Formats: sequence, C-alpha cells, structure tokens
Amino acid sequence: MSDTGFFAEGALVSVLTTEPVGRPFDYRAPPGGCLAGAFVEVPLGPRRVLGVVWGPGQGDFDAARIRPVTRVLDAAPMPETMRAFLMRAADYTLTPMPAMLRLATRAPGLADPPGPRRVFRRGRAEPGRMTEARARVLDLLDEYAGAALTLGELAGLAGVSTGVVKGLVGQGAVAEEEAPRDLPYPRLDPDLPGKPLAPDQAAAAETLRAGLSDGRYGTTLLKGVTGSGKTEVYLEAVAQCLRARRQAVVLLPEIALSAEFLNRVEDRFGARPGEWHSGVTQTERRRLWRMAGEGGVELVVGARSALFLPFRDLGLIVVDEEHDTSYKQEDGVLYNARDMAVLRASLADAQVVLASATPCLETWANAEAGKYARIDLTSRFGSAELPELAAIDMRTETLEANRWIGPSLAGAVRDRIGQGEQALLFLNRRGYAPVTVCRACGHQIGCEHCDARMVEHRFQKRLVCHQCGETKPMPAACPACGAEGRLAPVGPGVERLAEEVAERFPGARVAVLSSDLFGSARALKEKIGEIASGGADIIIGTQLVAKGHNFPLLTLVGVVDADLGLQGSDLRAAERTFQLMRQVSGRAGRAERPGVAMLQTFQPEHPVIRAILSGDEEAFWRAEAAERAAAGMPPYGRLAGIILSSPDIQSVFDTGAELARRDAPLRRVGAQVFGPAPAPVARVRGRHRVRLLVKAAKGVALQPALAEWVGQVRLPSNLRLAIDIDPQSFY
Repeated sequence: MSDTGFFAEGALVSVLTTEPVGRPFDYRAPPGGCLAGAFVEVPLGPRRVLGVVWGPGQGDFDAARIRPVTRVLDAAPMPETMRAFLMRAADYTLTPMPAMLRLATRAPGLADPPGPRRVFRRGRAEPGRMTEARARVLDLLDEYAGAALTLGELAGLAGVSTGVVKGLVGQGAVAEEEAPRDLPYPRLDPDLPGKPLAPDQAAAAETLRAGLSDGRYGTTLLKGVTGSGKTEVYLEAVAQCLRARRQAVVLLPEIALSAEFLNRVEDRFGARPGEWHSGVTQTERRRLWRMAGEGGVELVVGARSALFLPFRDLGLIVVDEEHDTSYKQEDGVLYNARDMAVLRASLADAQVVLASATPCLETWANAEAGKYARIDLTSRFGSAELPELAAIDMRTETLEANRWIGPSLAGAVRDRIGQGEQALLFLNRRGYAPVTVCRACGHQIGCEHCDARMVEHRFQKRLVCHQCGETKPMPAACPACGAEGRLAPVGPGVERLAEEVAERFPGARVAVLSSDLFGSARALKEKIGEIASGGADIIIGTQLVAKGHNFPLLTLVGVVDADLGLQGSDLRAAERTFQLMRQVSGRAGRAERPGVAMLQTFQPEHPVIRAILSGDEEAFWRAEAAERAAAGMPPYGRLAGIILSSPDIQSVFDTGAELARRDAPLRRVGAQVFGPAPAPVARVRGRHRVRLLVKAAKGVALQPALAEWVGQVRLPSNLRLAIDIDPQSFY
C-alpha cells in the first residue's frame, strides 16, 4: 500500500464484510487496484457479498487460496475517520464489527450501477374510472409530492399490483419518466437572513460559530426553556458549518417533528436538506447515502441512525431534545445516539450541540465537570411568556366513577375552548385501558407469547401486546371462564380519556395523538399540521405531544396523572418524570397568548412535583446528582446489563447462574454482579428472559472484563446473550 492508501493490483487487502463471520478476510486487490475504505463486492463461499477494504491483508492464510476482489463499487470510499468511529463504537458497545458495518450500509442497491432509472410521479389527467386501488396510488403520489418513486416502491407502498400503476400511466394520471440516479441535493445558502435574534440568542449563536471556526472537537450543551429559540440558535451554527464547506447532521427524536423542521430549514437556507428516517423511500435512502459520501448533501435531518451515514467531512452534529429516550436503540446493536454523536465528533474534529430544555443528568454532569461547554437561554422567544404552573391536589377533588378529569381541570378546559383557544390533556398511556379483567372470575387477559397484559385499543376494536405487537379481536366472553358480558376495562388510556372528553365537552373538536393511531409518518405529520392551524379544540396525547411541536393556539396543558412515572423502582424515574412534565407543560402559551399547565396529582408534596412547580431546575439536578453519586450510580458509576433469552426457561437460568459463579474477571476490576433474576417482563415473543446487572466504579475499563467474562461460557444454540452498556431501561 502506498502513502495515499492505494493498493496496487494483486496486493493483499483485508476486507470487512457485513456477514456475521466475525473478522475481516484477505483478498487480492482487483485490476486497477483499490483504495483503503473502498466499497467492494467479494466472494464468500458460493456467494458475492458487500464489504469494505479495511486495510492491508493479514497474510495468515494460504496465499494460493486467496481470491481476488470481484469489483470495486461506484461509491465514495469510507473515510478513515468513519472506519475509526465504527471500530471505537464496536469496542464500546461490545458489538461484532460486521453488525456495525451493517448499520453503516443500510441503503438498498449499493451495488447497482449509477445509470438512469424509471420513476413515477403524479400526472395531470384524472383516471376515467376511480377505484379504491387507483385512489390509493394517487393519494400516495400526492403524499410523496416531489419524491421520485420506482414502480416497485409505488405499488408496494400503495398495496396494489404493478398493473394498477401501469393502467394509470396509460390514462395520463401517473407520469412515467427516466431520471438519473442519485443526483446531488440543492445547495443551501448560509448567508440568507435568518430570524432576528434576541441579545442572549445572538450571543449563544456567536459562541457556537466561534467553536466551528476553530475546526476542533467540542461539545456544547444548549439549554433553554421551551420556546426560547434553541432551534434558531443552532441553525446559525449550521450556517457557519456550511460556510466552512463541511457537512452537518441534525438528529430529531421523532419523525413527526421533521415536517415543521424541514420547512424552517428551507426558510433559512433556501432549499430542503436530505432526510433520513423510516418514512423515506428506499430510492431516497440510496441517494442520500451516496451523496453523504460524495459531499453531495450539506445537511441531513434524521433519526439516530443518520449518525452512521458515511459523511465525507462531518463538521457539526446537533442532537435536538438530547434527553429523549428514543435516542437509545434497544434492539440489535445497543447504542445511545447522544454518546455516539460525541464519539464521532471527537474523531472527525467536529462540534456537537446537545439541545434540550431538560437535559439528561449525564449531560448536565458533564457540563458541571467542564467536559462540555454550556449555554443557557432563559427567556422565551419574542413576546411569549413561560406558562404558569399549578398542581391540583386530587385528594380534595370529587371524581365520579370511571372519570379521570377532575372538576378543576374540566373547568379550566371549558374556559379555554370558550375563548377559542386549545387545551391539551396529557396521559402517557396508549390505548383504551391498560388491563381488561373478567368480573366473574378475576382473569386478566394477557399475551400468549409474553408475560404482559394486553391493552385494549377500542378505536381498532382489538387487544394489543405492547411488548411483541401481537393483536387479537376483543372477545365477547372471558377466555378463562366463558362468561359473557363480564369483561371490564381497568384504568384509563388516551382512547378512554377521549371517550370521557366527548361526553363532557360535546361540542368540542377532539384530536387524539398517539403513535399507534397513525399508519404512516406522513399521516401523523398531516394531523399535527391540522392541529397547529386550529383544527382541534381539545388535544389528547401521549408523550408524542411533548416532543417539540408548536401549537400557537394552545394555552392550557392538563396532565391527567402526573404521578404515573413516579411508580416503580426505575433508576431514572424521577429524572424522566421531571423532564416529561416540564416538556409537556412547555407546550402551553406560545405566540402572544399566556399559558397555564395544571398537574393532577395525589402527591403534591413529592420532591419531583415540587421541583416542577418551583421551576428551580438546578436544585433538582443537584439533588438527583447527589443521590446518584452516593449510590455510585450513573453518571457517577458504570452499569452494564446482560440479557439472556431462550425458549427453554431452565437453560436461561442455568446459563445466568453459571455466569454469576464465574465472575472472577469482573472482580479483578472491582465490579459487582447482581442476579440472575427474571426480567420485569419475563417472557417476550415466547422467549424467557433473565437479566444480570454489572456495577463498577466510573473509571473502570469495564468492556474488556465483560468480554472475558461472557467468553468463558459456551452458550446453547437457542440462547441469545445481549450486553447493554449504560442501560437506560430494565424491562
């Protein structure tokens, strides 16, 4: 290999593939040679698979049997900083490298040539005869206006045969055209004027711009009350990044947030950025993946997996609502996008902005320790004022049976909608009722595959398991005793709350926002847009509504059960309740209208409720930090979760017990093992689950000890072992 990272024809190269084979294999460079980081196709057994040239070959295999690289793909090589990021992330999360590479190549057709393709858009004519199938195709094309869909994508998304699409083409209702693959994205203009900034915003923006001008790594906590203009401030950092001809990525915790945000980006920079999330078509995923590597996209807005795009020169990562739990991936590769953003930036000499009104304790502690810079925005943007906060002591309220909205909150809702304003009722529980019980025998309907109660979803007339997704029709008779008409819902979900609202406010327009009620991300975006423009009087929602939506007419937030998150023994229960209550309260009182947030609680004296009402956030964080530090818990200690699962309950407990006995590698670094114990949800999808918890001091090199520890035990073929570094949940 030369100093430029080029391997001449016939040279030994090490290729990491996406196949679960554990390590890179040696191949010979093809005719014309190849670069380090090149995406290649190589033979593996009888198949040809995708891989990346990782470096020089190891030379520890019979040279006569080493096969050549089949071909080099027409894609920009993976930068050295990206390869280093994947290796460091793999070491930290104890993930096999092929699995990390799969995260970085999650785009279809990477091996396809860059030639033209046939795409379909909305035509000008209307079909001679409208059918349900044809209507679905045309509605979908309207939904994806501006995006080019292939025949397979269009038919698949609309749920029709390709013949339906071709019939619409023949009538001129759908236009078929040839388009080049993978065009660069429109250039963004960083020098277009942004919104006027208040003095504290302007100072914050200048601080972020200065950090980007240095061209060095740094992480900044941008902490601002809800509505303080954090977005406008970090968009100025994006502008500075674009001026330096570097790429930026903004991570959002919820796809539904992207529609409004993309409009704001277009207003600020004159063009739309690239999008990366599950609602994007496969064609656009491939285009964005390739343009990230070629430098043909300057700004990407996306979900947590956008971190693994092969950016040519990444200069800025913004993690919006950085405290949000959706940044932690809980299956497959277990990682926290907030932490991975900091790691990736440190290797790429990039800046990170962690934006939140209620940062997670880990981020707060890093800012306190001086590892992160911190910028505070303490006032709302423009003339908007912070909402007034009040607790409703439910011990003094008179509630009718099967009612959950107390008289005080009901009166406040009535006043607001009478003034033409909106009220939000928040309950962090999906469905109609969390439990369905038989009044004859006491049986609670559970999932056949999980140790979890099935949740009634009355809008869909089905029972749903929120662990595995299993659904079945709501039965008329008890499945245990056969009694008819004796099944009763216990407790409220948002659907049951909607039923109560319809009875108590008969003239009000009601909208329910819950993730399970929308078939697509676009449908959810449309509903949010409708609400924001005044299309509802009362909004009923789960935590989905706490994530950055701007409803200008919303002046009252009522939290139906403020105590819900305080139950149980979760390490982060207080922190998450505090964050959620502060976030949802902040939805009230945007624009010119003052807002009120009312929390129904049976524990008004609880420290978390008192902290929410007082507004003294720093006092809350200091108290929470002191408790964690005294217990040696994160961020002042380290945790790792071990999750064992198997269809065989004896096998999973035996393996857990053997691991607990053979804990010498952990004891050598001062770590403790707790368990094995059944997971709180002990069976999911028919697999029995056992957990162990490893606790260590903060400075301990825990990953090598964990790898040695689990490596001692030979796992049965049907048993899975997952290691969760820095677990966020313990279900």
